[in-house]
Amino acid sequence: MPAIHQAVLIGASAGTVYDAVTSQEGLSAWWTPYATISPEPENIARFPFGGGYFKEMKITLLKPPEEVCWVCVAGAEEWIGTQLSFTLYTGNLQLLGNKYPEIGGQVEQQEDTGAATLLIFRHAEWKSYSLMFAECSYTWAQFLRSLKEYCETGKGRPWPHQHQLR
Repeated sequence: MPAIHQAVLIGASAGTVYDAVTSQEGLSAWWTPYATISPEPENIARFPFGGGYFKEMKITLLKPPEEVCWVCVAGAEEWIGTQLSFTLYTGNLQLLGNKYPEIGGQVEQQEDTGAATLLIFRHAEWKSYSLMFAECSYTWAQFLRSLKEYCETGKGRPWPHQHQLR
């Protein structure tokens, strides 16, 4: 089954990134304002996107500060049943660059702040390579850039600004 798969190097600790993908404040700052979440397994997190549209995710795994998993239980029909995961690998730029040479371009462009986290994002179990899949793949890249900016600077680009250039 199709899956969106992204790798993003973030100049922040794994704890900072983990908090950004599990806390109401963090998710509201980089994904969508007014997110409501209580980070406990089996809880349902709600992510509004305006006009009465929202997505709801069941939290299936929380392993601080290494992994977060959700399954979509409400939203666009193509999203329902899809599985999302955020897997975090921590270290410094040299360690991560040596261990994962595929991210060499990101390592070269990353300011060395001491802490670094490699985020592997997956949005799996899509039924087909539809236009929505393609659009979501592109938009997830924008949101993950927003997450990176939020973790590094304290300011993200949540919906509806994720496609705007600064």
